[in-house]
Amino acid sequence: MAKFWSSLCIITLLLLSHVAIARREQVPTPPLPVLPLPTFSQLKWQQRELIMFLHFGVNTFTDSEWGTGKENPAIFNPVGLNTSQWVSVAAEAGVSLMILTAKHHDGFCLWPSKYTDHSVISSPWKSGHGDVVHEFVTAVKAHGEIDAGLYLSPWDRHDRRYGHDLEYNEYYLAQLQELLTIYGNVNEIWFDGAKGKNAKNMSYYFTDWFAMVRELQSSINIFSDAGPDVRWVGNENGFAGNTSWSTINSTLLSIGNASIVEYLNTGDPKGTNWLPAECDVSIRDGWFWHKSESPKKLSQLLEIYYNSVGRNCVMLLNVPPNTTGLISDSDIHRLKEFRTAIDTIFSVNLADNCAVKAGSQRGGKGGGFGPENVLDNDHIWTYWSPREDDKKSHWIEIRVPHGGPGFNVVRIQEPIGLGQRIGRHEIYVDGKRLVEGTTVGYKRLHRLQEVIHGGDVRIVIKESKGLPLISSVGFHFDPYWKPDRKLNF
Repeated sequence: MAKFWSSLCIITLLLLSHVAIARREQVPTPPLPVLPLPTFSQLKWQQRELIMFLHFGVNTFTDSEWGTGKENPAIFNPVGLNTSQWVSVAAEAGVSLMILTAKHHDGFCLWPSKYTDHSVISSPWKSGHGDVVHEFVTAVKAHGEIDAGLYLSPWDRHDRRYGHDLEYNEYYLAQLQELLTIYGNVNEIWFDGAKGKNAKNMSYYFTDWFAMVRELQSSINIFSDAGPDVRWVGNENGFAGNTSWSTINSTLLSIGNASIVEYLNTGDPKGTNWLPAECDVSIRDGWFWHKSESPKKLSQLLEIYYNSVGRNCVMLLNVPPNTTGLISDSDIHRLKEFRTAIDTIFSVNLADNCAVKAGSQRGGKGGGFGPENVLDNDHIWTYWSPREDDKKSHWIEIRVPHGGPGFNVVRIQEPIGLGQRIGRHEIYVDGKRLVEGTTVGYKRLHRLQEVIHGGDVRIVIKESKGLPLISSVGFHFDPYWKPDRKLNF
């Protein structure tokens, strides 16, 4: 009898095991990614959305944008410098990464580099014992939720070695090593090809520099016209292209090449490299602080936000400290207005708790890829996916009850962890087409010409690379948006 029960138990376990395996096999798997994909660091960078630049140096005291390199270090004396104030201002503005100009084109170094005396060592500030870079990274680390970045200008108008390829590249690399070994973790290092028309001929050894950066800090994002991690958007007004791919062919890029700005601005749907764009723009007309300048209007900053963050990019907003060494009150006021406006617009999603349906869904009902995923809080790893075999059902529809407060902004996001896919889409309300759009990427924001107070809102994917996936949809009201002003959207 004991042998019988033992055999029965074994048979039961085998049957249960078979059922469990069968059930596991029935759970639909995620779709294959569409290459190329972002790295972990690139994915983190994309989700920052708004980051800050700080142009600060001798130009701050000479009321200029491009220094000559002949400035006397004695002019640098920010007697009230307080980098903790910079960080507090950034935090209140919702910024999670700050990039400081450790050295600009004039060659003056904000840290006591042992390779030159054209630095804070020769200034009266703190009797030559100061270190702006140290104070900056210390303040950033003390906050805990903000990361530090640095800009080291390749063009140096002061150093005698500039124009001598080997000598200067060795000098530049030595300073790069200082910055990346003395001051701890840096999350973004900023390179550019800016150079005056009459500058000496000079070849920059970018390949060597990038290799050294990778060796010293493997998780850092390297920015330049050609990446390799983050690319320039091709202008300094903060606008990405209406079509904005994170993918591009890096072999077609070169740093300082003015002929590729349009390509940088739009990216390439056939690109073999994941190289998203960063939109740099200053809160004022100039990059350095000038007493005669005022910050941009709130409407201008919002316009830039919609055309950068709202076009699959990150907005890099320059906020220059003044001669005292503080961010000016007028800039602080404008940043607070800007943050308040963003929170006002996007803190409420009128699509929440609405009925949602789709043309089809991968794995059928309960398969994990239903349209309800676009209304959760995960914008990367949960998403709606249609079936592989039904290309006519690439749409998702949300029913918004009539009589509500209304919305005039539609937000669409893709799960870019599986690649960027959508190349063309349309938005309809009760059968009326309101938007004809192209790319989506991490985030696409559409401002409408009218306020919608209810109806069936359908997003139709017309073209995509592989299966189109949508991770999030939002309907928001922007009280600052006045379509009759004919702003870009």
